[in-house]
Amino acid sequence: MKWRSPLSSSLFPLRSSNLHSRISTSTSTSKPLINPHSDVFSANCLADSHLKRGRIEDALHILDEIPQPNLVSWNLAISCHNHASQFDRSLATFRDLRSLGFQPNQFTYGSVLSACVASQRIDFSEQLYSLVLKNGFFLNGYVLTGLVDLFAKTGRFGDALKLFSEVDTENVVCWNALIAGGVRNGENLVALELFLEMVDGFCMPNGFTFSSVLNACAAVREFEMGRGIHAWAVKCNAGDDVFVGTAIVDLYAKCGDMYAAVKEFSKMPFRNVVSWTAIISGFSQKEDALHAIQFFKEMIHAKVEVNNFTITSVLAACSKPLIVNAVHHIHCWVLKNGVFMDFVVKNALISAYAKTGDVWMSEEVFKEAGVMESPNTWSAMISGLVQNNSFTKSIELFQKMFREGLNPDKFCIASILSVIDSTDLGRQVHSYVVKAGLVSDLLVGCALFTVYSKLDSIDDSYEIFLQMPERDTVAWSSMIAGFAEHGHSEKALFLFRQMILEKVRIDHVTLSSVLTAASFPQFLTRGKEIHAYALRLGLAPDSLIGGALVSMYAKCKSLISARSIFDGTLHKDQVLWSSMISAYVSNNLSEEAFLVFNRMLIAGGEVDRFTCSSVLGLCANLSKQSLGRQLHARVIRAGITHCLSVSSALVTMYSKCGSIDDSRKVFDEIESPDLITWTAMMDGYAQHGRGLEALEIFSMMKEHGVKPDSVAMVGVLSACSHNGLVDEGFLHFKSMSRDYGIEPELCHYACIVDLLGRSGRLKEAVDFIHKMPVKPDSLVWSTLLGACRVHGDVELGKVAAQKVLELEPTDSGAYISLSNMSADVGNWEEVVRLRSSMEGVGLKKEYGWSVV
Repeated sequence: MKWRSPLSSSLFPLRSSNLHSRISTSTSTSKPLINPHSDVFSANCLADSHLKRGRIEDALHILDEIPQPNLVSWNLAISCHNHASQFDRSLATFRDLRSLGFQPNQFTYGSVLSACVASQRIDFSEQLYSLVLKNGFFLNGYVLTGLVDLFAKTGRFGDALKLFSEVDTENVVCWNALIAGGVRNGENLVALELFLEMVDGFCMPNGFTFSSVLNACAAVREFEMGRGIHAWAVKCNAGDDVFVGTAIVDLYAKCGDMYAAVKEFSKMPFRNVVSWTAIISGFSQKEDALHAIQFFKEMIHAKVEVNNFTITSVLAACSKPLIVNAVHHIHCWVLKNGVFMDFVVKNALISAYAKTGDVWMSEEVFKEAGVMESPNTWSAMISGLVQNNSFTKSIELFQKMFREGLNPDKFCIASILSVIDSTDLGRQVHSYVVKAGLVSDLLVGCALFTVYSKLDSIDDSYEIFLQMPERDTVAWSSMIAGFAEHGHSEKALFLFRQMILEKVRIDHVTLSSVLTAASFPQFLTRGKEIHAYALRLGLAPDSLIGGALVSMYAKCKSLISARSIFDGTLHKDQVLWSSMISAYVSNNLSEEAFLVFNRMLIAGGEVDRFTCSSVLGLCANLSKQSLGRQLHARVIRAGITHCLSVSSALVTMYSKCGSIDDSRKVFDEIESPDLITWTAMMDGYAQHGRGLEALEIFSMMKEHGVKPDSVAMVGVLSACSHNGLVDEGFLHFKSMSRDYGIEPELCHYACIVDLLGRSGRLKEAVDFIHKMPVKPDSLVWSTLLGACRVHGDVELGKVAAQKVLELEPTDSGAYISLSNMSADVGNWEEVVRLRSSMEGVGLKKEYGWSVV
């Protein structure tokens, strides 16, 4: 009997064969291990004994020597091949036994089904399923378990569920196969429902059941149910099982209860690599690098074999610059232990170095031999460059990837789309996405409509959103956020309503985005409705939503409601503190803002970039330099001086407090100033009458490749005005549309009027106003009025004042300027008349303020 025949092209040939001729063709030349004339039962028992001891070849040799094998012999042969992972031979043996006229039993079908599962032979399994139905083994628990397992492991969980529903069984193994199949196919909620149905039917779970349902609970964060199953497992004495123990640790880790996870981990009598990886992954999820590294060290000392998942988990925890040395140590360990060539490990190293800010080391790892063959590694490197704001390099690497003949995956496409700032490049990548068939992918679709939104093509963005075949919560939230950022509040609110009608899951991010859209006084009622909806969903206590609610009420001028939300949130995090401080700052309630800031410090809150920016802006407006210096010290201690928003606020604060040299010191320490920071420094010099330095900053900004915007050009024109550089001011004014594509606005025209007025060229200023392509506003005429006051031109001042009062009847400044000009030339009757006119229209002169 030859058990090693190859699998023929026909799966189930029904042909006759001479058994003795098959025996005579045996290639075995060694001495028979049994007497060929002994009984088949003894031979089968001996073969089974060898099989159980792992001596596969000896078992097959004994079976080869049986003159007239029975069905048990054939079943043992199939089991031998399965144990040796020779699944094609298992299927060939099954074909041979049928061709010789044997009728398979439940054990035959069970073993062959296992071979189909392991070899993923879908074609064979389809015919095998038909054979099971035909021969009446459909109701057999052993065969049914094999069929359920087969369908579940080949991606046909729906068929497995349907098959199981047609049979009434109390076989725990069959239930386990179905529940495990649900977990494997991502149907975790279905798996939990099956578990409840199983125990309702008085079928007692075992250790395998507990490990599967605990994994399901961990996947969907069903913490309370998981704790109940944990208690049940302990009661059934299944807690000592390594798989159950690992599932318990994984449940607590994924649900964020690391204290319980560590407690259960310490109780485990035996821990395998999966157990260690689960606890390390839990600390990684909590961004607790120190404990993740500590357990990784203990794992090495315990001499547990480390796999690539363990390494990627501990590297994922290393995401802060302060622990870059730990990444170096892990890198050395990886090299020493020979797992560096694993692409998964290599990708994790690239990402870890990028997260710690060491892009150079990321690039060094990327350049190692063999790395160019993996698109995933290119994706990791591009993502690392994006995270470190190396946008130009990331785009260059993306282009090089195409030249190397590699096709970027969806993760790479999503990363590169996040940094594209050119419509042309965005459309080129969009074309590739369509060509590569990735346009229907959820991740890529979200990245595509987000980039169009960022490039101010909100209509194109919405069109892509509508064309997406599948839209999850993230997609809806991103589109709502896009509408909100572009001032389309009505569309954002409409989309939110559609989201509710389509029963899409609403989360914290969605509510935060739609609350941003409702942050206008005219939408206060809508904002209150969304607040009520959040309360009904039970999401309102979340600090992210709390911060959005505070911001929404503050922008709608309903500070009482904002403060009520703030005071009602028990656990205030940094977002909520920052939101409340910003709310008071934006409503010019300085004292209240400082009080909340002090409360935050007393409560142990950290000074982050958002809080710093708000409070530094307050210090600048109130000229509180001493407080600003104290906050600067806290900024240095907190290590956030690299944040451009904070640096820009410091530059502005020192400038407005009269310390322009300190402002420049802060500016010089910034490695890569952005447009806002350049503009802040330029405005500082301009306001201090140091126009030449302001223009020098402008030249430096252009040399660094930073393109000015309309706000920056106001600073340039103001610098020219304060320094009397009339001709240079006009050159910069004309260059706005010619060189930078910036159409002059009323504020720019006012700067030119101020430039001419300060130089005493009042007639030219009037001519310039009359030639403006846009109608001058009160700012332009007020600027001319101020120049008339400086140069004592009362008649022209009256004209300018009249224009101001036509546009702004309640502007007391125009009356005051005219009154002062009249007083300067001794026309006191006019002064009295103007003061009387002010009183007649109900205007009062505002009090002057002085900061000592």
